[in-house]
Amino acid sequence: MKLHYIDPVSTGELHLNLHEPDFDRLFFKRDHKDKFLTIAWNDGPAQIVTIDGIQYTLTSQTVLPLMVNQTFTFEHPEQVIAWQYNRNFYCIVDHDKEVSCVGFLFYGSAEIMFIALDEKQQRKLNLLLQVFIEEFDDKDTIQRDMLQMLLKRLIIIVTRLAKKQYLNNESLTEDKLDILRKFNLLVENNYRKQHTVQFYADRLNKSPKTLANYFAIYNDKSPLTVIRDRLLLEAKRLLMYTDKSAKEIAYDLGYEDAAYFSNFFKKQIGIAPSDFRNAKSKSTFQER
Repeated sequence: MKLHYIDPVSTGELHLNLHEPDFDRLFFKRDHKDKFLTIAWNDGPAQIVTIDGIQYTLTSQTVLPLMVNQTFTFEHPEQVIAWQYNRNFYCIVDHDKEVSCVGFLFYGSAEIMFIALDEKQQRKLNLLLQVFIEEFDDKDTIQRDMLQMLLKRLIIIVTRLAKKQYLNNESLTEDKLDILRKFNLLVENNYRKQHTVQFYADRLNKSPKTLANYFAIYNDKSPLTVIRDRLLLEAKRLLMYTDKSAKEIAYDLGYEDAAYFSNFFKKQIGIAPSDFRNAKSKSTFQER
């Protein structure tokens, strides 16, 4: 079952997919024009989810936040419940930063988060889901407000769980966490042109060393690694899902020297961009 809300004035959209056998997202193909954030809940047995060509085990009763530009397919989409929405439907940027469209759930980590639900949280989400379904049927003047309120509640629940499961270091205070979130957001918006840590440090009014210290508290990645990983991910996507040449991709990613980009890619991945494209299918690739 698919439930939809579309606001004709703001073009805000909210979609609820309930155990749809064809649920997926192919961002570089049919879904490129749709800028949807996704919160997917696997309420059945463990299965494989493929995100940008990499396979992950999605355990039972796990919630998976997915970004606008991620391509994903589920081994068993019929056991997935998924909320999808665009910025026009719900995006509080200046307030409620932890539960906005640029909040912790989507920009708190450069890594994919798999958020486990215990029995109490499963019951809570099931109750919330039932209210969602009822509100989709109530087509009145406050339907948008009610659906936004329910979506915010969903994001709050999942964000709290994500923080408990992914933030276990007391040294990572809220202000430091907010800097990491802003860094990830800045990288997402600027990685095609800005490849140095200094640029992002300047925008955040922090030194590169301070950023490195914050990341050391959070995980083993350095700020430069986050930038490089984002560039490599986009390069892989473009090689897998488009017909652009390696030279065109290099220019798209801010490299004036295509040979330099090719050497960078080969050093990080182990093979040249052209060999990567030839060796991998259009649907899967494995990390080095």
